[in-house]
Amino acid sequence: MNLPELKITVYSDYICPFCYVGHHRLQRLNDSYILKINWCFLEIHPESSADGEPIDSLGYPSEQWQKMLENLERVAKEENIPLSKLSFITNSKDALLLSEAAKQCGRDVFYQLHEKLFKAYFVDSKNIGDRNILREIAKSCDIDDTFVDDTWKQEKYPQRLLANFTTARKHEIQSVPSFVFGDRVLTGVVSETAFRNAAAELSASG
Repeated sequence: MNLPELKITVYSDYICPFCYVGHHRLQRLNDSYILKINWCFLEIHPESSADGEPIDSLGYPSEQWQKMLENLERVAKEENIPLSKLSFITNSKDALLLSEAAKQCGRDVFYQLHEKLFKAYFVDSKNIGDRNILREIAKSCDIDDTFVDDTWKQEKYPQRLLANFTTARKHEIQSVPSFVFGDRVLTGVVSETAFRNAAAELSASG
């Protein structure tokens, strides 16, 4: 059976827990469509240190943060998505630049890195702001150190992050995760049902 192709744009960051959950839910559409996803990375906490900081440094009221965590843990459990308890925040810029660069290495390499960056932070509690850890993850995807170091030196990849920010503003997107299905934008914790409804609507519009 030939599956229909579905083009989607996703605005995401590797340190956003709901981006992690949304990624897993979105991938389930692979059973009905050939997904062509334009991953647009947005740095959500540029103020955070790459050395890692306690979660409470984000400044959320404790009650609000606790409710967010409980909701996240509930969803992850219901969806059977592996998740460790979040204890620190880090700077994601180098990880985002690396992922942008990996797009030129082909779909398989990109998605391998993409999955491993999410897993490193949300399952293995690794600091993906640490360049040495990023090099290890890249190496496990057969991306060599020279490519990684060149990525962080070049100007074009920061420019791509800036371009992502610009296009997000055009869609009036102010937060991640945001999923763009044609003219329809889904933001935040999106259910699998909502994804499938948006996908069916976009596919029908041809």
